Amino acid sequence: MINLKKEKNPMPEQDPIVRAGNFEEVAGGYTAEMAINEAMRCLKCRKKPCTKGCPVMVRIPEFVAKVAEGDFEEAYQIISGTNALPRICGRVCPQENQCEGFCVQGAHGEPVAIGRLERFVSDWHAAQEEEAAQAALDSIEKDDESLESLLDSDMVISNGRKVAVVGAGPAGLTCAGDLSAKGYEVTVFESLHKPGGVLAYGIPEFRLPKDIVAAEVSKLEKRGVKFVNNAVIGKSETVDELLEDGFEAVFVGTGAGLPSFMNIPGENLLGVCSANEYLTRINLMKGYLPEYDTPVQQAKRIAVVGGGNVAMDAARCAKRMGAEKVYIVYRRSMDEIPARAEEIHHAIEEGIDFQLLKNPVAVVGDENGYVTGLECVEMELGEPDASGRRRPVAKEGSNFVLDVDCVIMAIGTKLNKLILETTENLEANDRGGIGTDTGAATNRKGIFAGGDAVTGAATVILAMGAGKTAAASIDEYLGE
Repeated sequence: MINLKKEKNPMPEQDPIVRAGNFEEVAGGYTAEMAINEAMRCLKCRKKPCTKGCPVMVRIPEFVAKVAEGDFEEAYQIISGTNALPRICGRVCPQENQCEGFCVQGAHGEPVAIGRLERFVSDWHAAQEEEAAQAALDSIEKDDESLESLLDSDMVISNGRKVAVVGAGPAGLTCAGDLSAKGYEVTVFESLHKPGGVLAYGIPEFRLPKDIVAAEVSKLEKRGVKFVNNAVIGKSETVDELLEDGFEAVFVGTGAGLPSFMNIPGENLLGVCSANEYLTRINLMKGYLPEYDTPVQQAKRIAVVGGGNVAMDAARCAKRMGAEKVYIVYRRSMDEIPARAEEIHHAIEEGIDFQLLKNPVAVVGDENGYVTGLECVEMELGEPDASGRRRPVAKEGSNFVLDVDCVIMAIGTKLNKLILETTENLEANDRGGIGTDTGAATNRKGIFAGGDAVTGAATVILAMGAGKTAAASIDEYLGE
């Protein structure tokens, strides 16, 4: 049976006024009834166009059909067959531009809520798994040998081959997961004090609860993956030294974490920071809690420069940190803004003020070096540029100053060149990232790379796709 309803089943959410004052997850997730009803909207297309938009090749129509039948466990098994991080993808993937963007139902109304269904299925499975584990623990004595057997139940028999993964972000976690499932002994080296990469430091708690990231890491650990934190490969040890240490292959998934600035007057004033620093202090270092040693400036009026998902995250965090007024300053119109529609919708609901067709030209400060304002100029859209979007052009004499005491730059990130600079004869690509072929292999034998370290800043799911490709190539390489 097909449900011909044109709109998606709405997602339960916290009230905007309430949620703007806390870091709890905004979306509540579908109930079983909602999920089944939504899955029944699938038209069961013969050519399955939605699968074209998935970088990790989830068999979408098959799992949606199982949800419609109420067989949630089988739906999970289908998803997890190709997606190592479904609870994360269901929350942060830009589905509107990927799987849902190809959904035929979208031609008649709204596409099937594939992301919400993926989230429901993976959350449901996690809840069942937790209940079963607790029941098993309750039924045995702590000194019983069966306890050790239970804890080791996810271990895969080792094939004796050792692989190093550099970076514990979405690309690295996916690569590690796929390789460990094949029996490889994988060690993941992470520069920060917790695994997760951008999942841990970049995406706020209200979009992606950190206990979910920790649970995904724990799954890999139970399978035998080792994590070495506070290890800056290229400083503490080089990629070449990893190979000398007995690792037969190395995957580099270090991301693109260097912040970008506009190089305008006043950017060195106190109260200007990058979105990278601001979000890391909040998400990873818990700077919003008074008992932690990495406090965040308690600004009252904040301007966030940029229009992507990172800008939305920073602005919405600023609101939750107690700012009375938060601006998004973006040089194009709402039609060109690159952030997810859902994030823009949530930001507007939470009272974020969008200053569209405005561009900063200087940060204004007082005699003590603190930010007092952001000087902007009004823009108008001209002819399309290389990106295909209409190029913003400044209006002469339209300068004005926004009254702010903090400016957060969220205009993108740059590639960190540390691995390229410390790995002998490793070639770069024309973007300045690590050069690879279509199988993630670099010019150096045994060294593979993928994700933002290769392409520059992109999405979580594209990084995961790169990690999956690399794992397959490493398996083929070591099997020769």
